[in-house]
This record gives sequence, C-alpha cells and structure tokens, in this order.
Amino acid sequence: MSQSINVTVWNEYRHEKSNEKVAAVYPQGMHAAIAEGLDVTGKIQTATLDQREHGLTEEVLNGTDVLIWWGHMAHGDVKDEIVEKVYQRVLQGMGLIVLHSGSFFENFQKADGQSCDLKWREADEKERIWVVNPGHPIADGIGEYIELPKEEMYGEHFDIPQPDELVMVSWFEGGEVFRSGCCYTRGMGKIFYFRPGHETYPTYYNPQVRKVISNAVRWAAPVDREYPRYGNAQPLETIKEKNQ
Repeated sequence: MSQSINVTVWNEYRHEKSNEKVAAVYPQGMHAAIAEGLDVTGKIQTATLDQREHGLTEEVLNGTDVLIWWGHMAHGDVKDEIVEKVYQRVLQGMGLIVLHSGSFFENFQKADGQSCDLKWREADEKERIWVVNPGHPIADGIGEYIELPKEEMYGEHFDIPQPDELVMVSWFEGGEVFRSGCCYTRGMGKIFYFRPGHETYPTYYNPQVRKVISNAVRWAAPVDREYPRYGNAQPLETIKEKNQ
C-alpha cells in the first residue's frame, strides 16, 4: 500500500502573469503543471506568493509532508517570518524539494549556509541530465539520462555544500556541467535540489522530469519518529557522588 503524502506545490506565479511566452507554456501556472504531474497518494495543494502569508499559513505548513518550491524573480518578496517557518518545519521533518532557480530562495541558502551562486545562460541549448547514482530511489525508473531539447544553462561552480548524495549531473550543449540532483539532510528533514525548469520551456510536462519529482517526494517524506529533545537534560542513570 502506497504511503499517503500531503504535498504543497509553491510557486511565485509572477512570470505567468507578466510574460505572455510563459503564460502560453503554463496557462494555469507552473505550480498547476507540477501538481498535475505528481504520481503520489495523498492531498496535493498549491500555494503562491501573492496569497495571504504566501499561501503558507500555519495550518497549511503543519499539514504539509513535502513542500515543492519554485521561485525566480521575487525571492526578496518572501517574508522573513515565512522563511523561518519553512526552515523550522524542515528541521522538524518536512521534506523540501527545491526546483531550478529556487536555489536562490533564502531558505535553501539558509539551510546550506552558502551563496548557491552559479553560471547561467539562456541559449535554447540541449541539456542531458545523467544519473550518476542509479541505485538511489530518486533515480528509480529514469534510465541512464534525461534529455531536454531546450533549457537554460546552469554551470559550475555551483556554490553549495558538498551534497550528502549526488544523484544527477547535467551536461549542456555549450560544454558546461552542473550538479543537478543534490540531496541533503537538515535536522529531521530531507532536501532535494533538482535543476531543470526554466519558465519559458515546457520542462514540467516532461514525463521523466515528473517522475523524478514524484520519486523525490516519496524520498523526502517524513519518517515516523519522535522529535529529538534538546537543552538541559536529566540523567538517565543515578549519578554517584564523586569524592572530592
């Protein structure tokens, strides 16, 4: 029986409103396309930047097992208190899937402790995403690589901490490579960064891309265990009085 996982797909939903080219590719928004492509059992909902509390109220976050995040042009518009709430939920066990330019989302930078900076180029070039860890559950059913005919280039150096597990590496037609599938654990939560998904390309309709995201949701889902206790602790055993 499949595990029931409650997923919230978050998107700025700004490009689709201001750019006709993006709106033509994602008429209902990228969040709708990503949510539609999820092959998981459980409640799937969406949230966007301009909703109250960016759609991430206490009730929504507390009921979310895995949060999928897409951001680009409005990272600075995300309120600090929402960043902190998401971060605390990750530490408590909520999974976080960060897509494409979401690497500049303050929460990903906060969790990683580095700038997450990189090279980039928009030139309609081919991307080949190679699976370098074929035994990892996120790579289940993917094959050797995913080929995207047109994507934005991201190139090394990618200023991130060494991933706990590296699942995928991209090669681009212009010659660059990029760590495209990176796994981390922060507190009790799991984080997966997945590179492809520039807003002017139909990447989130690609069946293999959708499968990776669905696999990542299952991988990042919380485990059922008690949250660790921190701070001052009483001894488990009797401490014998020491001779002075």
